[in-house]
Amino acid sequence: MTSELTGVTGAASSQRAPRVLLYSDDVDTRAQVRLAVGRRLSKGAPDIEWVEAATHTVVVETADAGGLDLLILDGEAAKSGGMGLCRQLKHEVFSCPPVLVLTGRPQDAWLASWSLADAVLSHPLDPVELQRVVARLVGRQVAQG
Repeated sequence: MTSELTGVTGAASSQRAPRVLLYSDDVDTRAQVRLAVGRRLSKGAPDIEWVEAATHTVVVETADAGGLDLLILDGEAAKSGGMGLCRQLKHEVFSCPPVLVLTGRPQDAWLASWSLADAVLSHPLDPVELQRVVARLVGRQVAQG
């Protein structure tokens, strides 16, 4: 499997565009998350800059490089699930941004708490709830940074 790393930048604005890393080995899951969150976090806000990753290595390298406001990790990703990856990043990345872990079922929330995730949502994803959680986590990170 080859790694995938792409950035999609939207329109310029006086506000800094939030940078969100989205990890899943499944291209359809990444598309579903982007569609559910939307182009921006609120009316008049700059477009989200999505950074997509399909492999563990790319996530670690990108997080180490910094400049991210949120990490969304697929807990159901094959080979390297988002929960173990979250725990690794929280221990290894200085000033790790907030992490949202997506689980396969609500019963996995306890395991996601072990991972040190800042928030957990389970499939099927509720677009309204996903957008609300992403906006809250990004807003908290931007206020701190």
